[in-house]
Amino acid sequence: MSQSSHPSSVWYRPMLARHAGEDHRTASALELFFDLCFVAAVAQTSSAFEHEIGTGRALHGLLGYALVFFAIWWAWMNFTWFASAYDTDDVPYRVLTLVQITGALVMAAGAAQALEHGDFTVITWGYVIMRLAMVTQWLRAAYTDRQRRGSALRYALGILVLQIGWLVRLLLPHDTGLVSFAVLAVGELAVPVWAERAVGTTWHPQHIAERYGLFTLIVLGESVMAAGLAVRTALDTHQETGSVMAIALGGILTVFALWWLYFAQDAPRRLRAQSTAMLWGYGHYAVFASAAAVGAALAVNVAHATGHTALTGVQAAAMYTVPVALFITCVWFLHRRAAQGSGKAGVVSPVAALAVLATTFVPCTVLCTGAIASLMMGAHLFTARRGRQEH
Repeated sequence: MSQSSHPSSVWYRPMLARHAGEDHRTASALELFFDLCFVAAVAQTSSAFEHEIGTGRALHGLLGYALVFFAIWWAWMNFTWFASAYDTDDVPYRVLTLVQITGALVMAAGAAQALEHGDFTVITWGYVIMRLAMVTQWLRAAYTDRQRRGSALRYALGILVLQIGWLVRLLLPHDTGLVSFAVLAVGELAVPVWAERAVGTTWHPQHIAERYGLFTLIVLGESVMAAGLAVRTALDTHQETGSVMAIALGGILTVFALWWLYFAQDAPRRLRAQSTAMLWGYGHYAVFASAAAVGAALAVNVAHATGHTALTGVQAAAMYTVPVALFITCVWFLHRRAAQGSGKAGVVSPVAALAVLATTFVPCTVLCTGAIASLMMGAHLFTARRGRQEH
C-alpha cells in the first residue's frame, strides 16, 4: 500500500513501506545534507589516522582507525537502508534525522580522541544519539506498517539493547575495551540479519546504489584533498618539490582510477536478493575504509618525502599500496557476479591489486601505483568492449 492512499500532510505522513520499484527514486536533499555532515567525521578520522602513522604508531593507529570507522560506517549505513524503506519526509522524520546529524557531529568531535588516545567517551555518546533516534524511527514504522511490524520491533529492540551495552562499556576497565567493542560490534551486525527474518523490509536498488555511490565520493574526496595539500606543501616549503609533485600526480591518477572502477559497476543488478544485498552492504565497510585511508596514506608519503615522519620508505609505501589494493579487490569481489563482458575482464582487478602491492618495494611507489591503476582501467574498458562485440 502506498503512502499516497492515506491522508497526509507535511506535518505527518503514515510511515508505510515505500515501493521497491518506485520510479525516479533519487537521494533527497535531506540525505545529501546528512552525508555532508558525515564528511566532518570522515575527515577527523583520516586526519587522526595520518597523525598516528606519522608518529610511528602505525599499528595503534590502524586498530583505532578500524574501530572508529566502524562506528561512522554503521551509523551511516543504518540510516541509509531505513530511509530507502521508510522516508516519509514529514516533520517528525526530518527532526529525527537532524538529531542523527547532531550525533554525527558529536562523533566527529570525538574521533581524534578515540583514535589517538583510546578514549571513546565522546564518540560513543554521539553514536548512541544517532542510534536512539533510529529506535524512534523504527517504533514509528512499527506503529503504522502492520505488515512489517515484527521486523520493525526487532530492529528497535536490538538497537536499544545494544546502545545500553555501549554506554555500559564506558564504565568497564580499559583492558576490556577491545573485547567488549568486538562483542557489541558483532551484535550490531547481527541485528539486521535477525530482524529481516521476520518480514523483509523494502528497499530500492537504484536508491541504495546511488546512496553508496555518494558516500564513496565523500571518502575519495578526502584523497583528492590530500593530493591538493601535497601540492601546496611542495610550493610552500620548496622541499623535495619534484618528489612531492610525483606523489601528488600518482595520488590523483589513483583516485581517478578508483572512481572509474567503482562507478563502472552495475550495482542495481547486484542488489536483487536480500542475501546478496546484505553481503554487498556489509562489504562496503572495507571499500569505504580503504578509500578514506588512501588520503591519509598519501599525506604520510608526502611527509616522508619532506623528512617529517619516523617511517621508513617501505613502511610509508605499504601504508599507501595496501588500502589501494584492498579497495580494488573489494570492489571486484562485491561486483564480480554482475560483471559484463568476457571472462578475461574478471582477472584484471586481482592482477592489478597484486601489481600495486609489488610497487611497495620500488622507487616512486605512489606514482607507479597511479600508473598501474590507470592501466587497469584501460584494460577494463578494452575487455568490456571486446565482450560487447562478441555478444
